[in-house]
Amino acid sequence: MGASAAGLDGDGRLAGPAGGSNDDALARWTGLFAPGERTLPVMLRRQAERFPDRRLFVVDEATWTFAEAIAVASGTARRLAEAGIAPGDRVAILCGNGPALMQVYLGCAWAGAVAVPINTASRGAQLEHILRNCGATLAAVDASFWPNVLALESAGLPLERVWLVGEGRAEAGPWQVGPLPEPGSPAEPHPSRPGDTVAILYTSGTTGLSKGVCCPQAQYFWWAAHTATLLGLGEGEVLLTPLPLFHTNALNSFYQAILTGSTLVAEPRFSVSGFTAALARHGATVTYLLGAMAPMLLSRPPSEEDRAHRTRIALAPGVPAEHHETFTRRFGIGLVDGYGSTETNFVIGEPPGHQEPGWMGRVRPGFSAQVVDGEDNPLPPDEPGELVLRADEPFAFATGYFGMDDKTVEAWRNLRFHTGDRVVMRADGRFRFLDRMKDAIRRRGENISSFEVEQVLVAHPAVANAAVFPVRSELAEDEVMTAVVLQAGARIGAAELLDFCQPRMPYFAVPRYVEFVEALPMTENGKVQKFKLRERGVTPATWDREAAGYLVRR
Repeated sequence: MGASAAGLDGDGRLAGPAGGSNDDALARWTGLFAPGERTLPVMLRRQAERFPDRRLFVVDEATWTFAEAIAVASGTARRLAEAGIAPGDRVAILCGNGPALMQVYLGCAWAGAVAVPINTASRGAQLEHILRNCGATLAAVDASFWPNVLALESAGLPLERVWLVGEGRAEAGPWQVGPLPEPGSPAEPHPSRPGDTVAILYTSGTTGLSKGVCCPQAQYFWWAAHTATLLGLGEGEVLLTPLPLFHTNALNSFYQAILTGSTLVAEPRFSVSGFTAALARHGATVTYLLGAMAPMLLSRPPSEEDRAHRTRIALAPGVPAEHHETFTRRFGIGLVDGYGSTETNFVIGEPPGHQEPGWMGRVRPGFSAQVVDGEDNPLPPDEPGELVLRADEPFAFATGYFGMDDKTVEAWRNLRFHTGDRVVMRADGRFRFLDRMKDAIRRRGENISSFEVEQVLVAHPAVANAAVFPVRSELAEDEVMTAVVLQAGARIGAAELLDFCQPRMPYFAVPRYVEFVEALPMTENGKVQKFKLRERGVTPATWDREAAGYLVRR
C-alpha cells in the first residue's frame, strides 16, 4: 500500500503524520514486539519501563500511569488467585465505563484467566445464556446492574462469587457477594502465549443464541498495530473513546495506547451535546465514532466549540459517504473508514488521503479477502457476494466460539472466516459494504439477534408467532421492526407488548416498529421469508413507538 497516511495538523488541515509511509508505520509498531512477545503482560511491562510516569488510562476520577497499571494488573491478579481463579478460568465483567472494568480485565490478562466483558444492556434469557455458556464462577458487577443478575438466582448458573462495584443492595442469592477488592500485593504474570485466550466477547447470534468469540492475546496486538498505522498515531497521543469498553473497538483503543505510549481517555458514554467539549477538556488528538454518530453530531447547530479542540482524526467506520467532507470541514477531524469485526481484525482500510467515501478501502497487509458465492467460489469484480477473510499472521483472528464447536466449524469453513456480510469489490481492489447476509440487525453500534428478540416476543401468551427484521432509519443504519401474529381471539396493544419486552431484553433491542399481521410470509418448508418483510418495510398500519412517545428505559 505504501502511501503516506494523512492526519490533520493543529489547525484542522489535512497533513501527513510522522513515521513515513503506511507500510513503514506498520513495520515500526510490529517491530517493537517479537512474535512471542505479543501478549498484554509483556507489552505493558515493556512500555512501563519506557514510560513509567506517563498517563495510560483515564476514566471517571481515576488516572493510571503505565507504572500504576502494572500495580493494578499484578495486584488484581493476586486477588483473583485468592478467589480461586486459575489460568484459563473465566471471569464475567458486567460494568460500564469505569476503572473497575479495566481493573478486572488487566488482572485476568496478568493471571492467565479469561475476561468476559458483557454488554451492560444484557438481561433475562440473554444474560443467563452468556453466564451459563462462559461458565464464569466469579463476576464483577456494577451495583446498577446487580438486579439483572439477581433476577437469575434460581437459574442454576455456575456462578459462585460476585464482586460488587459501587453502592447498592447486596442480596447474595445463592452466591457469595462482597465488594470489589483493592489490588493486593504484586503477583508475577502468568507466562501466557500469543495464542492463549485473553477475552471472550459475546457478539450477536444470527440464527441462534449469542456466540462467545475467543480472542487470543495476539489478536489485540494486531488490532492496535493496524489501527495505529491507519490513524497515523505517533508516540504520546491522547486517545478519547466514548464507546463502551466491553466492545472490541474500545478495548482495541486501550491496546493502541499501550503500543504507542499514549493515553486513553474513556468517557462514560457518548454525548452529542458534550462530545466536542470532552475533546477539548482532555486535549484529545484522536477519537473514535460509530457510523450513526457523525450524522447525530452534524444535526446540532454549529458552534464555536466545533473546532475548539486539537483532535485531528477519528476512526469512524460506517459513516455515510455524503457526511465525510461536511464533517471534516465543520469539525476539523478527518474520518477513517474500514472493516473489522470481533472475530477478525482491521482487515480493510486506507489512510484518509487515499480513501474514497462510501468505500471501505483495500485489504490490509497480512490479510486476504475474497467475495464468494454460496459455495465459496470467488466472484469477479463488481459482483456482490459474501466477504470471507483470512489472516497470514498467527492468532491475528479469533480462534473460535466458546463451547460452540459446530458454529466455529461453520464460520471458519474452508479455512476462511465467513463474515455473513454482503459486499462488492471493485477492479481496483476497493470493497464496499452492501448489507448483512446473516439474520442480524445493527442499531446504534449494537448487534442485535433477531432470534433472541423473537424468543421474547413469542413468550407472551397472546403471541402466536413473530418475525424481527431491520428497516432503514434516518441515521443510515437499522431500526428494529417486528411483524406479530396473535393467538386466535387474543388482543394486545403494541405498547403493552413492549412493556412485556423491556425487562427481558437489552434496551437497544426493543423494537421501534410493531405491526400486527394475519400471517407471516413462509417458504414451503415453513421458514419465514424475511426478505419479503424487509422489502415491505414500514406501512400505514405500522405502530412507531417514537411517534407514539413510548419511552424505552435504559
